[in-house]
Amino acid sequence: MSHHIYKHIELTGSSEQGIQPAIENAIAKAAESLHGMRWFEVIDTRGHVEHGRVAHWQVTIKVGFTLD
Repeated sequence: MSHHIYKHIELTGSSEQGIQPAIENAIAKAAESLHGMRWFEVIDTRGHVEHGRVAHWQVTIKVGFTLD
């Protein structure tokens, strides 16, 4: 059986379209400089309200990746 050791970091992604695009934006940006990402966990969700409507989503995620 293979043993994996993971490091994790927190990222906050944002989007005007919703929660999932905010998560995808954070992971896509992290993928530019990190490799071996294996999982994520949503740890916080919040939004920005303008003129009585949701204008922007921010989602903080914990991302786990394997160490070389």
